[in-house]
Amino acid sequence: MFNQHGAQQVQTNPSEQQRKPEKLLRLPDVESLTGLKKSSIYAGMKASPPTFPYCVRLSTRAVAWRESDIATWQAQRQHTGGHHD
Repeated sequence: MFNQHGAQQVQTNPSEQQRKPEKLLRLPDVESLTGLKKSSIYAGMKASPPTFPYCVRLSTRAVAWRESDIATWQAQRQHTGGHHD
């Protein structure tokens, strides 16, 4: 489909248009939600296999975590009682 200026228009699914960007949580928020401190969070990310969700790099010196990843991690911890197999 082309617009009045001859440029091609990309049609998107209505559900994609309504989807909001995922909320990103900075370290103080993650610490507050999980009860973990920075060293434990980063150790969990480095563990093999990882025991904590990876962060998303926002800039050279800034990272954040997806809210959904933290919520999933919390649900898994509640389900397993904090133990990993």
